[in-house]
Parts: sequence; C-alpha cells; structure tokens
Amino acid sequence: MTLKRVLVLLGALVWSVAVTAVAEDFATAKEAEAMVIKAVAAIKANKAKTLEEITNKDSKWVVGDLYPVVYDLQGKVLAHGQNAKQVGKDLLELKDPDGKLFVKERVELANSKGKFWQDYKFTDPVTKKILPKQMYCEKLDAMVVCAGIYKR
Repeated sequence: MTLKRVLVLLGALVWSVAVTAVAEDFATAKEAEAMVIKAVAAIKANKAKTLEEITNKDSKWVVGDLYPVVYDLQGKVLAHGQNAKQVGKDLLELKDPDGKLFVKERVELANSKGKFWQDYKFTDPVTKKILPKQMYCEKLDAMVVCAGIYKR
C-alpha cells in the first residue's frame, strides 16, 4: 500500500469519526419521543421534582440538543430544559420567526389530539442558528410535555 493511499484512508477515517461525533449531538425523532415518554412517567411519579430537574438541566433531561419543555394548557411554561428564565411565563402568544403562534398551536393540538408532532422554527442550542424544528408532545392531565428535534 502506498503512502498516498494510507493518507487517503486515514483522512477518510478521521472525517467519518468527526461526522459521527457531530451527528451524535443531534437528537432523532425516536429519541425525542423516548424523552417525552420518560418525562411523562417521571412527572406522574413526582411532578414537582421532575419539573425542577428539567429546569435545572439535570443531565438525565438534557442530552446534546434534546431537552423537554412542559407547559400548562394556558401556555405557561412549567419546566424548560434549556432556558430556566421561561419558567412561569405565559408564552401563548409567542411567535416563531415566520409569525407562527407555535405555543398556542401546541396547546390546541394537545387538547384535540393528545399526542402529536408539530413543525415550527426555533433557535438551536448547539449551533445558535434559527432552524426548522419538529416537536413531539403528549398531553398529561392539564399539561403538555414536549421534546423536539432540529431539521439540519
């Protein structure tokens, strides 16, 4: 094997490892669904503790760009895995960059469907860019529990 071939193979290997490492920072749809299922179960077991852990960015609730958000059915944030300053705020009228009232829509979908995927745009915590996002949510009592993925 020539030195040139070894270097090409080595370069390909390094690129492959780098791409894999970056891709692992980005959540999948299955991971978002699993996060919501896990959060719903934890809230059922101990609501106050779970909402606090989510907001405090406990490592079991924030994985790369994946984190849960919990709202009441009036659009008030009960827990937020990336922005504790949002907790207690009424975000029902919050719009994405395209003017979509995504929290209002989320509450309406929770009431009409129970479990659903929703599309909107939001700031990615990894890249800090506004990206299309898909949020998976499930209604639990008077709450909606969500986790989302960014479309890259």
